[in-house]
Amino acid sequence: MAIPIVAIIGRPNVGKSSLFNRIIGRRQAIVSDVAGTTRDRLMADAWWDDFHFILLDTGGLESDPEGIIRQLVQEQAEMAIQDADVIIFMTDVVDGLTHSDRTAAELLRFTKKPVVLAVNKVDNDLREYGAPEFYELGMGDPEPISAFHNYGIQRLMDRVTEHIEADPDGAEEDLIPLNENTPVYEQGAMNLAIVGRTNVGKSSLLNAILGEERSIVSDVAGTTRDALDTAITYNGRDVVVIDTAGIRRPGQVSKGIEKYSVIRAVGAVNRSDITILVTDASELATGQDAHIAGLAWEICKGLVVVINKWDLFADEGMGARHQAARTIRERLHFMPYVPIVFTSALHGEGIKTLMDTAQELWTERMRLIRSRDLQFMLADAMADHMPPVVRKHRGQRVQINRIQQVGINPPTFLFTVNNPQLIHFTYQRYLENKIRDTFGFDRTHLKLLFRAR
Repeated sequence: MAIPIVAIIGRPNVGKSSLFNRIIGRRQAIVSDVAGTTRDRLMADAWWDDFHFILLDTGGLESDPEGIIRQLVQEQAEMAIQDADVIIFMTDVVDGLTHSDRTAAELLRFTKKPVVLAVNKVDNDLREYGAPEFYELGMGDPEPISAFHNYGIQRLMDRVTEHIEADPDGAEEDLIPLNENTPVYEQGAMNLAIVGRTNVGKSSLLNAILGEERSIVSDVAGTTRDALDTAITYNGRDVVVIDTAGIRRPGQVSKGIEKYSVIRAVGAVNRSDITILVTDASELATGQDAHIAGLAWEICKGLVVVINKWDLFADEGMGARHQAARTIRERLHFMPYVPIVFTSALHGEGIKTLMDTAQELWTERMRLIRSRDLQFMLADAMADHMPPVVRKHRGQRVQINRIQQVGINPPTFLFTVNNPQLIHFTYQRYLENKIRDTFGFDRTHLKLLFRAR
């Protein structure tokens, strides 16, 4: 199941980023010491108690004295309505109700998506008396909070999580070991999302894919999305291609909208099995590209980086190709295994290589390893390199008793240990590399879980 998306929307300076930091500060979903893991305040893989979701910090709803506000607010609110599963609509008790609040509420009030109204900056009793004013918006009970002082956050999140299912991976009894009798390829079609900044040739690449060796093409209505997903058959396998709007580049669009345009890309990554990140050969792996790649890493999605428009540099030889790939890997160094494909969507070059690479990555993510082979690998790994002693735990050393594969897409491995806190991140990385080298997981993210006996 896709991870729910919770979007925080509201005017500038109402405290959206403060609330964002407050929520993810409670518990990080990915506890990692891997250097350079790309994170940004725009998005985070977050937990609240037993609830798992993607949290989005969006741009402010800008006001304009000349009356452009309605168009601006409408575009941003519609994006949140279409792709977020739960919306936190933030207002400010100090400024009170504004025209921006009313315009956004007019759109949000009639959506079928859950909307929780938060009134921020309520940091004293006098200001709390101003919260009932927001009943005028017709969006239910306003929740008075102070993101800065951590007031009312628990009540707010209780209302948010009412609309989210608890993460099934949170319960150990749900982690059932897989075996060779587990149906692997009966998981449905491969969902392929194409994301990227505007003007990188994303639409051309989509058209080239749909025209390449297809036998069946049909429109599948995307639920609450304005674009239709497209179902095709490639090499005998069902594929659903998820189209997205371009990720706008900061500074080149109106302030506020640029962050909102990422919501659709985040939703596409979340729904996908394999994400195709399209970059321009003349401008490789910008910050926005790294943000999306970082999200794919955090929620364990497959990723293929496409360097499009390579026909402009084809005359420069293999040296230029190696340098471009090196640049991508340096900027996405938290995913050194990511496959890179060079294409020219305009001329239809590299499309077959791209689709073959995506299918190979999909097959790798669906692989099952026998428990017996995993136990032999674990024994060899510990014989070659014992776990280090953890000084802050009185010189104890982790004891690993068993390893089992408990999931596919991504391949998920459960280690049974005496104390998960004794696993050092360097040894976790060592075990991951050992699994990769032994069983040939060369291109996919691996998920390692450590549970006490």
